[in-house]
Amino acid sequence: MIWRALTREPYRLVRLAGWSLAEALPAFLIGHAIARAIEDGFAKGKPLTGLAWLALLGGAWLVAAVGARQVVLAVAAIAEPFRDELLTHVVGGTLRRAAAPPWRPGAASVARSTLQVELARDAFAAVITVVRSFAFTVVSVVLGMLTLLPEMVPLVLPPFAAGLAVFLMSLPAMARRQRAFLIADERLAESVSDMAGGLRDIASCGAEARVAADVGRRIAAQADAARSVARVMAVRTVSLGVAGWLPVLLVLAFAPGLGASAGAVIGTLAYVVQSLTPALGGLVEGLGVSGVQLMASVSRIRETAEVPTPARGHARPSGTRVELRGVTFAYGPGAEPVISGLDLSLPEDGHLAVVGPSGLGKSTLAALITGSLAPCSGEIRVGGVPARDLDPATRVLIPQEAYVFHGTLMENLTYLTDASPHAVQRAVDEVGMTDLARRLGGLSAEINPATLSAGERQLVALARAYLSPARLVILDEATCHLDPAAEARAETAFARRGGTLVVVAHRLTSALRARHVLLMDGVRVRLGTHDELVAVSPLYTDLIGQWNPDVKQVS
Repeated sequence: MIWRALTREPYRLVRLAGWSLAEALPAFLIGHAIARAIEDGFAKGKPLTGLAWLALLGGAWLVAAVGARQVVLAVAAIAEPFRDELLTHVVGGTLRRAAAPPWRPGAASVARSTLQVELARDAFAAVITVVRSFAFTVVSVVLGMLTLLPEMVPLVLPPFAAGLAVFLMSLPAMARRQRAFLIADERLAESVSDMAGGLRDIASCGAEARVAADVGRRIAAQADAARSVARVMAVRTVSLGVAGWLPVLLVLAFAPGLGASAGAVIGTLAYVVQSLTPALGGLVEGLGVSGVQLMASVSRIRETAEVPTPARGHARPSGTRVELRGVTFAYGPGAEPVISGLDLSLPEDGHLAVVGPSGLGKSTLAALITGSLAPCSGEIRVGGVPARDLDPATRVLIPQEAYVFHGTLMENLTYLTDASPHAVQRAVDEVGMTDLARRLGGLSAEINPATLSAGERQLVALARAYLSPARLVILDEATCHLDPAAEARAETAFARRGGTLVVVAHRLTSALRARHVLLMDGVRVRLGTHDELVAVSPLYTDLIGQWNPDVKQVS
């Protein structure tokens, strides 16, 4: 993931390298400028020459300041898409796991989607910044020393490389301990969230001491993990001492024996103290903290994005025949089944209305048919393909609360398809949205979801679904905010459109328009036509009476 983020758009790296050269200019000039200012200027009684060399160094710092600003912008252009990709992994993994009973998202998921993603983004940007700065600074310093006095290089580079090696060898241990800290943080967040959500029950059961002890153990585990990270990071001090200050001692001790002038000695020390040591300090801080956090966070995000259920495929069905065989579903291992042993066969181009009391599985059935939920047992196929493996473009589920976003009406209708303006207008006319489109100012008008009524938002969602290529359409009370005439027009439009239509009914008229009606009463179901169910099901006749108060008795 990190490599892909770096190489996704190579021109961004080229831009970053160009501005890094500008930022590294003082690292190359500092030794030369100071040495020349002393030897050619101040030591010979020519202060203007010395000041000119220092002015040249000052100009280099101004160029570096401009380069540093552009580097920040270039790093941000690389890091922000990386953050988006991480967040996509976290949210996608959480949603897929939420649809795979008995797992449910908790505080750990929130910690990953907030703390860990932001931590990884910031760490990624920091690592790019420090590694780039270190590389360009070291190259600039080596070139500067070689052109100033090559004999100084053996006094500086070997201890510098030794300190760097000590630090790099400690990185794996740092990464392991940082990962352990993140896991401890997740567990603590989940434990505290569970405790906060159950405070009333905890108090009523007198379990305060036990729960406090459990949370206390999580806190202690996180504290131990944090101390472990701190201990291993002490290696940074050792590496900085070897690489940053040992070269200074060696230069002071042996440079006079090499015939180095005072200006060359001071210039070399400037290279070490003003360029190499700060660059190494930045690298140690960046990799030792940000780099370790980056690897641990990305590793944890990738682990938790893996779903313990078979991956969803993108198979296209051969038709729209819907078949359920022995389907059972419950929201949790100890919960009563919402659907139990359901067998259902809906023919090609079928039109089914699903009715029944509220809360007894109608919306659950809709989600199962589209593959949004996986059954605990049994099999669901659409056009011969398992529902979980369906190509998303082949089915559409419209829930009761319709989704509309800020943008033009055309954008809201076509963000799932490349429909032509003629096709869009036809869909608008078919589902009965013509008057609404006119009131809003046409297809190019900007819309604000907050200014639309619930029924108007449903019309937008219906027109969008009508435009989609999906041949399996499920309306889960998707017309409940429309008046009966508008509801009839929309449902009739989808029935004429072709494909299979499943309507979770909000009114009796939806059942009257369907060719088949599925009556759900808990785990008991009955399939038939409207007339058949009226003749055999007291519950169905009772529902008819609730839908239409004028109906006293249906026989």
